Amino acid sequence: MTQTAAKDQEMNDTTVDMKDIVALCKRRGFIFAASDIYGGINGFWDYGPLGTALKNNIRDLWWKAMVVTPPIGPDGLPLQIVGLDSAIIQNPQVWVSSGHVGGFSDPMVDCKETKKRYRADHLIAYAVSHYMEEDQPELKLIPVFEDGTPVEDIIKKFKKLGLGSSLTDYTAIPYSDLNKYHYNDSDDYGMLRLEIGKSDRSLDKQNAIGPDTKEPGTLTDPKAFNLLFETKIGAVQEDASTAYLRGETAQGIFINFKNVVDSSRVKVPFGIAQVGKAFRNEVTPRNFIFRSREFEQMEMEWFCHPDEAPKWFEFWKEERSRWWNSIGVKSDNLIMREHGADELVFYSKGTYDIEYKFPFTAPGYGELEGIANRGDYDLTQHQDGSGQKLEYLDPVAQVKFMPHVIEPAAGLTRGVLAVLCEAYTIDPDRPSGVYLDFHPSVAPIKAAILPLTAKEDHVPLATKIYMELREHFAVELDIKQNIGKRYARQDEIGTPFCFTIDNESLEDNCVTVRHRNSMKQERIAIDGILEFMRKEMAVA
Repeated sequence: MTQTAAKDQEMNDTTVDMKDIVALCKRRGFIFAASDIYGGINGFWDYGPLGTALKNNIRDLWWKAMVVTPPIGPDGLPLQIVGLDSAIIQNPQVWVSSGHVGGFSDPMVDCKETKKRYRADHLIAYAVSHYMEEDQPELKLIPVFEDGTPVEDIIKKFKKLGLGSSLTDYTAIPYSDLNKYHYNDSDDYGMLRLEIGKSDRSLDKQNAIGPDTKEPGTLTDPKAFNLLFETKIGAVQEDASTAYLRGETAQGIFINFKNVVDSSRVKVPFGIAQVGKAFRNEVTPRNFIFRSREFEQMEMEWFCHPDEAPKWFEFWKEERSRWWNSIGVKSDNLIMREHGADELVFYSKGTYDIEYKFPFTAPGYGELEGIANRGDYDLTQHQDGSGQKLEYLDPVAQVKFMPHVIEPAAGLTRGVLAVLCEAYTIDPDRPSGVYLDFHPSVAPIKAAILPLTAKEDHVPLATKIYMELREHFAVELDIKQNIGKRYARQDEIGTPFCFTIDNESLEDNCVTVRHRNSMKQERIAIDGILEFMRKEMAVA
C-alpha cells in the first residue's frame, strides 16, 4: 500500500464523533444552545454568524433550484414553480381540516421516578434470549433503552442488573409491545426461548427498567401526545382565542392554491414552494438539531392531473436525490427508502424518504427529505372544511378535476446538519486536526484574503482585493496572527480558498492560492481571481 493510500485508509477508518461536531459548531459560531446564558431550553437552537450563513446558502440554493431556475421537465421545458410565504398562525380550522388537531400525535411514555418523557416508538426493551450458564436467574427485569443505544451500553446494564455475566444474546422488543411477549424454558441446556403467546411467565411492563432509572415499574403505558403548539390570539385569554403555531409549511400552500391559480399565470401541472419555520412539541428532542421543537422546512407541492401523478412521483424522486448530491452530500451516504405499508397514512399513494447516514444513526440512516404522492387528500379536506371550491378548471378541455399532489418536503435544519456531518473531515496532519469539506456553493465564507504579514505594503493590497471580491462573494479579510494559525482557522470553518499576499505580489501582481482540501498552493494573477472564484462556485 502506498503512503497516500495508507493515509486515505487511516482517515476513512476514523470514526466521527457527534460530540466533536457539536463542539466545533459552538467554538466556531455555527450553532449555539438557545438561551445559553440561562441554561438553555430543550429542543431550541440559535444559529451563530457562520451557521446563519450556511443555512441561508442551502436555503437559497434550494430556492434557486425550485423557483428561480426550476428543473427541466420530461418534455424538455422548464417547470412552472412559484413561491409563497404564508403566515405562521392561520385560522385554527386549517389544522382541524388537515387532521393535525385530531391525529397529529406521538405515543408518549413518562417515567414516574425521573419525570422524564420519551417517545414510545423510540423505546426498545431488551430481554435475554439465552444464557450460557447452568443456573439461570429468573427473568424478571427487562432493561429499556432509547433507540440507538450502543450495544456495549446494553450489555453493561444487563450485567449491572445481575442478568448474567456471560450474556451472549438478547432480543429487542418495542416497549409498546412488551406485554405481548412471553417466555418458556427450553428443553435445551441453558436456553430461554422468547415467544408471542400464552404463558404464566410474561414479560410484564411492571418489570421494565427505564433508560434513566434503576427501579422497575416506573414507565407508564403509552399515551397520545399532540405535537401542535397552542397559542392565544387577542387580549382575552379564553377558549375561543386558541390558535396553533404551524406544524408544517405545507398547509399554507394548500389553503392558498385557489389564490395562486386565480392571481398568477400558472396552469396544472405547476408547483408552489415555501421555506419557513415550523413548530412541533416533540416529546423527546434529541441528536442536536436533528429533532428539535422549532425548525425550518423547504417544501414544494406539485399539483398535477391524477393520471400523471405516478410519472411526476418518479421525476421528483430522481430530481431531489440529484440536488442533494449537487451541494456536496455524497450519494454513498444517501439512500432512497420506500415506506412500508405499515408506515403509510391511509390516503397515501406512496412515499419515499431520502435518508442520510448521520453519525448518531450509523450504520443506519435518518430522514432528510420525504417525497410523497398525497393524492387529492389535502385539497379535498380543505374544500370540505372551508366550503370553498378548490377544483381546477382545465382551460383547454374545460373539465374540472381535483389535482393530485406530489410533495418533496425537505428539512432545512436537517439539511444543515447533513452538510455539516458530510463536511467534517479528520486530518491529523494539519494543525487544526480537522477541516470542513464544504462544497464551495454552501461554504459560509468562500475565500479568505490573507496578507502574509501586517506590513504596510501587504495590507493595502489585501484590502483592495477584499473590497473588489466582497461585491460578488462572501469573503473575509484576516490580518491577525501568524499565517499558519489563520490557515487552521479557515480550515475549521470550511473556507475553500485562501489568497495570500506576500512580497512577490507587489512585483508580479499575483497571489498564492491555498486549496483547503489538498493544501496545494499555486500562483494566480490578481486580475484573474474573480473568474477563478466564479468557476469554483458553480453547482453541478
